[in-house]
Amino acid sequence: MNKITIIGTGAVGSTIAYTLATQGIATDILLIDIAKEKAEGEALDILQAATYTHPFSIKSGEYADAVGSDIVILTSGVARKPGQSRLDLAQINVNITKSIIPEITKYAPDATYIIVSNPVDVLTYTFIKNSGIPENKIIGSGTSLDTSRLCTTLGGMYNVNPADVNAYTIGEHGDSSFTPWSVANIAGMPIEEFNKDVNLNKDEVEEFVRKSGGIIIKNKGATFYAVCISVCHICKALAQSTDTILPVGTMFHGEYGINDVVMSLPTRIGNMTANGKVMLNLTDDEVEKLKKSAAALKEVIDNVNI
Repeated sequence: MNKITIIGTGAVGSTIAYTLATQGIATDILLIDIAKEKAEGEALDILQAATYTHPFSIKSGEYADAVGSDIVILTSGVARKPGQSRLDLAQINVNITKSIIPEITKYAPDATYIIVSNPVDVLTYTFIKNSGIPENKIIGSGTSLDTSRLCTTLGGMYNVNPADVNAYTIGEHGDSSFTPWSVANIAGMPIEEFNKDVNLNKDEVEEFVRKSGGIIIKNKGATFYAVCISVCHICKALAQSTDTILPVGTMFHGEYGINDVVMSLPTRIGNMTANGKVMLNLTDDEVEKLKKSAAALKEVIDNVNI
């Protein structure tokens, strides 16, 4: 990985930069923020860890400095406040995203874009509709975080490594997300069969996954560690020559009868592109849940100026 540009140096953007640098994922990192002194401070603070970690360079700069970026990560926008839904942020952050698009795409037309700001599905849709960048080079972080929350929760319940839990949260990154339990398993066994002594309440697990972000925001003011790790994992997958399957947001074109909306399904990621959705063998009920999630997002899209 050569160069990654991060737009927005709040808690999420700066933590992504720190993680990219210290894990050796990127060797050249650019931070861009309207608050230039904040970006300068974050870059200097991270740079001064280089003696004890992987070799890297990091600096703050302008959009013009993004020339040659392999990946651009958008984290800019107004943060969600306690008690505020992701979708309440829609128009404010749509406007911010629309203002950024021509500035960054002028200098990084060949980059792969990862959208992280919320509501991430709506903002990814906005970027696709306004940027002129090929769709397979625009990825929403989507339910990659929700899926990590799900697998971590189930791993704790069943006392197994969360990486060995094969389950996804799909749909909207928000209140209409859900887990297709029909395809969820541990070691090839349906999760509820893996250890029958565990009292698995699927509704409670899904509710916790949906609400845990709000719990964290209430308790500490923001979420950033887990989402940053998930975004960095997407960056690593993009850099690989073989595909990694991750639940990220891309545009729907008729999958499960759904069109013209961005949501998350397991998706093949590699070679700096999104290489197609994995069509899960969903039950009829799960397909209906996915359609309801799409409808919830379309209602927002229809009520904001994209």
